Amino acid sequence: MREKGGIVPLSKMKYASRATLSAARIFVLTLAAIAVTALFVQAGDKPPDQIPSYVEWTPGTIAEASSGDAFRGLLLARHCAHCHGDEGFAQKANTPNLASMDRLAIWKQLQDFRSGKRVSRPMNAIARQLSSKDVADVVAYYSKLPIFYDPEDNRVFPQAAPDPTQKTMAWRLITFGDGERGIPPCQACHGPEAYRPGAPSLMTQNADYVLDQLEAFAARTRANDINEPMRTISSLLTDDERHALAAYYGAGLGMQPGASARVGGSSE
Repeated sequence: MREKGGIVPLSKMKYASRATLSAARIFVLTLAAIAVTALFVQAGDKPPDQIPSYVEWTPGTIAEASSGDAFRGLLLARHCAHCHGDEGFAQKANTPNLASMDRLAIWKQLQDFRSGKRVSRPMNAIARQLSSKDVADVVAYYSKLPIFYDPEDNRVFPQAAPDPTQKTMAWRLITFGDGERGIPPCQACHGPEAYRPGAPSLMTQNADYVLDQLEAFAARTRANDINEPMRTISSLLTDDERHALAAYYGAGLGMQPGASARVGGSSE
């Protein structure tokens, strides 16, 4: 090998090769570092997966939710009566009725209110003041309340019956769903009589409250449904369908399986 003025010594060639090799290694390592950094930046830019609820159904949590003292719950529920009624039936149609609600269903909602996974300013504040025992006692009390009519209370349930078109629309969705749109029947989760252990009861639920929740799930402003069943289904429903379902359940028709099977007609 020659350079200006003569031949390059062998020792210089070795040093040149080592320098070239070192530079190449540095270049490769730099590219690798840039690639790894880019991966971390991309991963960090993605929003973390939202956890809908911290409730995990295990034998332990089921036992905890089922261990309440209904009499002690009666005393605690005096603070709830202003909104939910003395006997678990609210005086306003946009407030949920809690009488005879499955205890696991109420327990989960209170846990979600405590953790902030379900958002409601009054309920978040109230639930956070309750101990774990308080929650179990309150749900034990409400789960034992009867649903028969009492002329002494001021409940607004049931509301007016929906018109025949709404009734037919709701009945079809509750009984069959809509396979073409991927909508399962409501009764698959909430039961053929609007009641199923572990699921929120719609048997005696107020229309405005049902509608508010369907709209909240559709808009994803409520997101505490594990595996997103309600967010998915509600977003697939039309506005008319959400109103029809709310009116159907709010009129107490969910307790009458098959009563609206006469499509297009009245069930009275």
